[in-house]
Amino acid sequence: MTDVTIHGIVLGFYLVFLLGIGAYFFKNSNSQADYFLGGRNLNVWVTSMSAQASDMSGWLLMGLPGTAFLLTRNSGMAEAVWTAVGLALGTYLNWLILAKRLRKYSEHAGDAITIPTYMENRFKDKTHLIKLISAAFIVTFFLIYTAAQFSAGAKLFNAVFGLDYTTALVAGAIVIVSYTFLGGFLAVCWTDLIQGIMMFFAIIILPIIAVIQLGGAEQTFDIAAGLAELPGSFGASEWFGTETLSLLGIVSIAAWGLGYFGQPHILARFMGISHSNEIKPARRIATVWVVCTLAASTLLGVIGKAYMSTIVSADVLNTLDGERIFIYLVQNILSGPGLSIIAGILLTAILSAIMSTADSQLLVTSSAVSEDICKNMFSKLTDKQLLWISRISVLVVAFIAIIIARDPDSSVFDLVAYAWAGFGAAFGPAILMSLYWKRMNWQGALAGILSGGITVLVWRNFIKEYINLYEILPAFGISIAFIIVVSLLTKEPSEDLKKEFDEFMNADI
Repeated sequence: MTDVTIHGIVLGFYLVFLLGIGAYFFKNSNSQADYFLGGRNLNVWVTSMSAQASDMSGWLLMGLPGTAFLLTRNSGMAEAVWTAVGLALGTYLNWLILAKRLRKYSEHAGDAITIPTYMENRFKDKTHLIKLISAAFIVTFFLIYTAAQFSAGAKLFNAVFGLDYTTALVAGAIVIVSYTFLGGFLAVCWTDLIQGIMMFFAIIILPIIAVIQLGGAEQTFDIAAGLAELPGSFGASEWFGTETLSLLGIVSIAAWGLGYFGQPHILARFMGISHSNEIKPARRIATVWVVCTLAASTLLGVIGKAYMSTIVSADVLNTLDGERIFIYLVQNILSGPGLSIIAGILLTAILSAIMSTADSQLLVTSSAVSEDICKNMFSKLTDKQLLWISRISVLVVAFIAIIIARDPDSSVFDLVAYAWAGFGAAFGPAILMSLYWKRMNWQGALAGILSGGITVLVWRNFIKEYINLYEILPAFGISIAFIIVVSLLTKEPSEDLKKEFDEFMNADI
């Protein structure tokens, strides 16, 4: 039996297992609240691992190692390191300053089960503009985001099993859609727990095995230093780019961390935990997970290039796709009887990373369609009808995402970066300030959402070629400024709204 056949069998068992989880939770999703937030009944481990697994996607095992794989002093290692630093810091601050308050206020203010509904309830927006515009942003950006995940999955199947791209695209999408359609939030979160554990051990174990086979850490990094044409070994200036990157360049790269405050698929986990007091232990688990995996992911790119340089010629090494370094290592290190089973499990970890993000994005997008658009337009719909609209929305959104992802040459990383900035700038400042500033009103919230989202679009398409700054950084600042200025120039929130804010501050939920 060939290695590829064994990889396929392992993957097949795993996919059947995921479908079983979806079928199991089908009977527990009897309402909108169950389908989108699991009845607010997630435990600490599921919340923390699901939040991080749905966050990182295939980017953790492919995108970040691919950047470090370049091994250049100003556009490889340092960029990967500062991206990891920004994301680790953003993860911690998101849990520290936003998670607990959002969990409490989302239930306190009308028991909201989606971010757009929370924003409308928080400011008592009778125009429904906040909800509708927020839902429109979510549907637009997540269609692109989900398409990127489908495309990444198809490329994985193509590289490992030699499947036709279109066949692989449809097959992967069917599995993700199936368990999301059936089980909703609970199925997604419990599969994310499993996938998060797989991602953690896969990204930690593989570089360790490579280092052992190369004779130890010192020899490994000597090889890498030679490939990077460094006179000695790696020092702080090489890892952090202190001699080659400008301060503005470092800030721009690390600004990825700002995006966390506005990602609907991550924020939904905060809203779904059983009690706000469980946020603290969940934060500790999530922080340890993300620091370890980001560090290992960055090292994987450097170690992987050193290892592959001992396998292939210099000319071939320069033609390798850095984003596939995880796959190359698995295929070269873990071959033959016995080891091929471990290889199949590690390769499945890449699919896990992709699926754990795609399923969350499908769920949030369907919630925007059913809860924030259909429920607002057709108030007489029953909860059962809305539940089935949600499930049908999953199918429709997936179908459109497959169409978008049909091009095998589409840039996954660029699409993800675009959507990440859009969500981070449109929702991040508005959600943060809604939880901390009592004077903020619905006009300010709307201005912040619009200005943040529009700035990302304008900066990305018309300004970035002249000022090479990640668009989330200026857009985030502009959104905050609009929220403050518009709120102060318009009427204060009502006394009832201020009273509700004070009650929320003292609530124990």
